[in-house]
Amino acid sequence: MKTAIIIPARLASTRLPEKPLADIFGKSLIQWVYLQASKVKDVDVIVATDHEKIYDHVAEFGGRVVMTDPGHLSGTDRIAEVARELTHDIIINLQGDEPLIDPRQISDLIRMMHSDKVDISTQCNRIQDEESLFDYNVVKVVKDHHDRALYFSRQAIPAFRDKRYSEWLPNAIYFRHIGIYGFKRRVLLQLTGLPPSELEKAESLEQLRWLENGYSIYCSETSYTSIGVDTIDDLERVRDTVLKEMFR
Repeated sequence: MKTAIIIPARLASTRLPEKPLADIFGKSLIQWVYLQASKVKDVDVIVATDHEKIYDHVAEFGGRVVMTDPGHLSGTDRIAEVARELTHDIIINLQGDEPLIDPRQISDLIRMMHSDKVDISTQCNRIQDEESLFDYNVVKVVKDHHDRALYFSRQAIPAFRDKRYSEWLPNAIYFRHIGIYGFKRRVLLQLTGLPPSELEKAESLEQLRWLENGYSIYCSETSYTSIGVDTIDDLERVRDTVLKEMFR
């Protein structure tokens, strides 16, 4: 199946202004993401942006880039605008703030999308520490025995009625949701026509809109980890990691 990896990239960022253009040893954050995605075989990689500064920058380093409507409320809406003009069967939504993502992780998601039964896919990994478990910025997912997501939440789920918080992690498996998605193109275009749902508005998680409307989201466990860049501290962690790799 013909596959496109689309990387949404907004210039505005509350916690880290002009985040896609942040420098990491001579390459911008968005360039790092683009180069990692380009290591995946047999795909087309496209940046979908809302600003000329990002557009010009991506074009300058030789990347493929499309200007999109600045009014989009989500990355999904932004990539859907680009996907409407494509003929690809599979669309991968790769966050533009994952400069160290392993190309093998993306390839795993693409393989999952080759199944006829999978219209939407994503990934998760196990939560190992209590701080992450109770951090509202860490999105959790519970899934059934067939790897279909049952629910996503900022709360720790499942919750124990009769155990102290310190006892939750040793007594259940908890999964952190990783925000990379695969879509069959036809389904992606359907999703962007759905109105916001009540669960989505309560949790500020757009994937709940899809679940509420009856779509199945397959969620596979992965052992790969990365560092999403939301703050200056995250950016410094990425720089430290890159520096260590340079001198290995």
